[in-house]
Amino acid sequence: MGSHSNAEKDESTDATTRRGSLSVTESNTDCDGDVLPPPPPTADVSQFEEGEKVLANHKGCFYEAKVLEIAFKDNEWNYYVHYIGWNKSWDEWIGHDCVLKHTEENIEEQGIKQGVKSAMAWRVSKVKPRCPSVARGRKRKQDSVDTLVSPMEENLVATDNLLTFNIPSALKKQLIDDCQFVTQMQKLVELPRSPNVDDILKKYTDSKMKKDGRVSNSVEEILKGLRCYFDNALPVMLLYNNERKQYEENISGDVSPSTVYGAEHLLRLFVKLPELLIRVKMAEETLKELQDEFVDILRFLKNNQSSFFVSTYKAVEEMEDLVSK
Repeated sequence: MGSHSNAEKDESTDATTRRGSLSVTESNTDCDGDVLPPPPPTADVSQFEEGEKVLANHKGCFYEAKVLEIAFKDNEWNYYVHYIGWNKSWDEWIGHDCVLKHTEENIEEQGIKQGVKSAMAWRVSKVKPRCPSVARGRKRKQDSVDTLVSPMEENLVATDNLLTFNIPSALKKQLIDDCQFVTQMQKLVELPRSPNVDDILKKYTDSKMKKDGRVSNSVEEILKGLRCYFDNALPVMLLYNNERKQYEENISGDVSPSTVYGAEHLLRLFVKLPELLIRVKMAEETLKELQDEFVDILRFLKNNQSSFFVSTYKAVEEMEDLVSK
């Protein structure tokens, strides 16, 4: 999330103050060196109280937060907030204009304008799509994901991340076959896929609704994040070298990869998720919720393997003939 604030952090070493907190006793001096009292607050009391649940603006998006401390500085009230569901390292001071009352009306309004974010709103700034028009003459290591999956690889999870989930053996075999078809046999998945990634996530939502009678907000956030990660990660790390031309022919303008690609490439994303999420600071319970949901989605893919995944890949030459017709 990075940090932003309209208030400067207190540089005082007073042991009674919180790290990074604001001083409410700062004073100025006049030309004679006499101490002047701080200016009075523009309002008699703050509109928010310590311990109050609020909506806090961070880089243009509102997050649920809790007010930990209140201080008056630079002619305005400032608030030291903790973003609910995020590690306390994200706690920060923000100005009065960055805080809203936690009401249904504000949630709905800001949800329309900027998107109320929870801890499930994953950062994807680390995953930046490469421009497809870049010349392909230079050899670039990141252009290849030949190491995406190895037939001998048993553990597909980053060991230094709390995110630990195992891909079912049937889907591991699917990954290995997919790798061999594309890299060794020079065959491709015909695009656009049906069902595509959006269709699959919608079917998963419908299955949750049928099973549980409802779909929680956190599950909806997870699925939105998964789709966003897929769209951003696909051109960067989910394509083999000989699939890049096909990508350039099918993805342009406002076309999202999740509307073109299907289960084959979505499954590749699950291999990379631990690596992608390793720098996302989340509370342990939030990461556990992600882990459980990923396991459930993988189970859903396995149970629908015959209908979600293609049974035959087509030779590159055959694909080019289809495009030319």
